[in-house]
Amino acid sequence: MRLLPTPVNACVLALSAAAAVSAFASSHREAPSIAGMPKLDGTDFYMFRSYEPNRQDFVTLIANYQPDQGPYGGPNYFTMDPNGLYEIHIDNTGSAMEALTFQFRFTNTLRDIQLPISGKQVSIPLVQAGQISAPNQATSNLRETFTLTVVRGDRRKGQAFAVTNAANGSTVFDRPTDNIGEKTFGGPNGYAAYAAQQIYNINIPGCAGGGRVFAGQRQDPFAVALGQVFDLINLNPLGSTSAYGAGTLATRNVSTLALEVPIACLTAGGTGPIIGGWTTASARQGRLIASPPKSGHGTTTLNGGAWAQVSRLGMPLVNEVVIGLKDKDRFNSSRPMDDGQFATYVTNPTLPALIQTLYPSAPAPTNFPRTDLVAAFLTGIDGLNKPANVKASEMLRLNTSIAPTAMANQSNLGVAGGDNAGFPNGRRPGDDVVDIELRVAMGALCVLTGANDALKVGCKPSDAPAGGAAITDGALQSPSQFPAAFPYLNTPLPGAVNAAAAP
Repeated sequence: MRLLPTPVNACVLALSAAAAVSAFASSHREAPSIAGMPKLDGTDFYMFRSYEPNRQDFVTLIANYQPDQGPYGGPNYFTMDPNGLYEIHIDNTGSAMEALTFQFRFTNTLRDIQLPISGKQVSIPLVQAGQISAPNQATSNLRETFTLTVVRGDRRKGQAFAVTNAANGSTVFDRPTDNIGEKTFGGPNGYAAYAAQQIYNINIPGCAGGGRVFAGQRQDPFAVALGQVFDLINLNPLGSTSAYGAGTLATRNVSTLALEVPIACLTAGGTGPIIGGWTTASARQGRLIASPPKSGHGTTTLNGGAWAQVSRLGMPLVNEVVIGLKDKDRFNSSRPMDDGQFATYVTNPTLPALIQTLYPSAPAPTNFPRTDLVAAFLTGIDGLNKPANVKASEMLRLNTSIAPTAMANQSNLGVAGGDNAGFPNGRRPGDDVVDIELRVAMGALCVLTGANDALKVGCKPSDAPAGGAAITDGALQSPSQFPAAFPYLNTPLPGAVNAAAAP
């Protein structure tokens, strides 16, 4: 990792440190309650200026849900929760409150395809009755659709407007069926062609310039040696950066909500070019079990009452390893404006102490409280992505005035690699947040600030004996692993291959 002794590069590492206090896995099953609600479990959030050619005036927002999807997860696969509310929030004033919220709601409609069996019409047990090549095809037994709403102001009390399909004015969009296998979708390239039909150009009320939306399954983009890390860091933290290839999650899929919005829409009414973002999921407070349920699809639960937030994600990994076990559910239900209640987990982080216990040759930093992490984690970085008059709060922050970097020129180390369009100035799929964050957790910022604390982060090199160590989890994240076009994530892994050889 190339660390340049400049304020921006050093502070970049600090912001990483906040999550670096966590830095071990994307937020898969990170809290006790959400582990039992996988459809509402947010795994990763990305926010960056679009680097697809001729889309530089847009910001791409990607929220992933439903972790650990096996490609062969039939027969029901991984539809979204029709009783859930999925949201992406934008703060464009530094107030720790949402100014814009994009709300996704999903609906499952059963076609109930039946076959004549000895004189009787009998419902089939599968979600498809033949090959699928287009949305809402007659062979598709279950149609999943969604609506998208933009709310200005408070997410529950603000003004709500329906987002529409630019082609036909419809407020209903199709979500592609998950990648059942190559025979269902007509060969190795069939699923990509099918899913691409469900990337929609949209009109967002109050926003000139349109946008795009996609909701569907993708290959999990997060690179981490998951099993080794949680087995008491059962790896060589000073070893090869590619010892475990693309990591444990490379064999899994996730459910993606991708949205491309004009920059001017996201910054309008704010105080400058810097925006903050985070994603949440909510369920109804009341949920009963029907016994017996009605015939149909998804009729077992009866839901009602106010929305209750059950998942939250901004910076990667925060709830996973920063927040104490007793407060993980509380963090998932909290809002950035109330983050002062979790400050001790940042000022007195436990991860560096754990690393020191397991690897005595890598002593933890000694500066307490960790003001270096507070400055980076809760406010953004001066000169990079810190809003004026910011209220300390946890979220991903992006300076939209910094031009995007073409994929071929991106550094997987983001700002620390000399690429100011990358993490922690937002986050792109190819940013290796784990390696960056691990090094900062052990005090890289204290080393870079120098004996005179040139970066004004409240520590010095002697506070971090291991601050210069090139620590890695051994899973390599690279921009070249991903496409350079919306929705920027790879086609999901199929449940079965070799369709041409099938009868």
